[in-house]
Amino acid sequence: MEVTILTTVWTEQMSEYEYFNAVLINERDKDGNFLELGKEFILAPNDHFNNLPVNISLSDVQVPTNMYNKDPAIVNGVYWSESLNKVFVDNFDRDPSLIWQYFGSAKGFFRQYPGIKWEPDENGVIAFDCRNRKWYIQAATSPKDVVILVDVSGSMKGLRLTIAKQTVSSILDTLGDDDFFNIIAYNKELHYVEPCLNGTLVQADRTNKEHFREHLDKLFAKGIGMLDIALNEAFNILSDFNHTGQGSICSQAIMLITDGAVDTYDTIFAKYNWPDRKNKLKEEEEEKEEGGGRGGEEEEEEEEEEEEEEEEEEEEEAITTAARGHLSG
Repeated sequence: MEVTILTTVWTEQMSEYEYFNAVLINERDKDGNFLELGKEFILAPNDHFNNLPVNISLSDVQVPTNMYNKDPAIVNGVYWSESLNKVFVDNFDRDPSLIWQYFGSAKGFFRQYPGIKWEPDENGVIAFDCRNRKWYIQAATSPKDVVILVDVSGSMKGLRLTIAKQTVSSILDTLGDDDFFNIIAYNKELHYVEPCLNGTLVQADRTNKEHFREHLDKLFAKGIGMLDIALNEAFNILSDFNHTGQGSICSQAIMLITDGAVDTYDTIFAKYNWPDRKNKLKEEEEEKEEGGGRGGEEEEEEEEEEEEEEEEEEEEEAITTAARGHLSG
């Protein structure tokens, strides 16, 4: 199959460029004129495509309802991707067993072959966004290990907990078969959503994700939230899982769902997330203790330079303060 990489830049002339919009094709205004981006687009039923009316000579473009069809970024992408028409047609000629061919852009537009008309729902909306589809997410992101932490302290009662559960479910939708995950609820104690899977991660296949969704409904809020305990547990799981050579062996992430945190937890992040920086500081301290550092004269010179820099900063601060006072006066 042929793969083509294309690019271009926006020009003023492109503001007049029109493309076949899958929602607007063949649509006319009250005077019988074709709508903008809604030119005539020949469609004919084709048994290879479930007898749907399609155009096997051209592709067309779907743009999410919440995006402007003529946005320069959209039009620019649609323009350069137009060359894919020939690629799509050639692919289909070489292999008639092919069904749908498509291209999803990071800008949100979706080019599909063969061209087909898209119909809005009863509210006039087409919710489809190619960037939310599983195939796009898997292609655009690398495999990852994820620990999801859910605050179930007393402050999360009611609507907040409902929103938290929905958020977790949405996160699960973004995970694919190459990802690994676990979900931990916390208040003053840790509560694994699936108690049989303490201290490990599982593959994010459909069965496991649905299983965890069922257990999410059992969560309830009470007590105080001890996020430090949850963070330590999450970091330990990711560290242990990575050292065993299991999981994605790629990116790792902790996702926190809470109504607020009472601390920045710098000590925890310093322990787990900044090991290189910590080790470097430790080596410098050891050098000084062993006398292997720089000589006393160099240290005195550096101290003098630091004092001079501090004096300059104080002068600049005084000037800035005076200027502010002058402006406010």
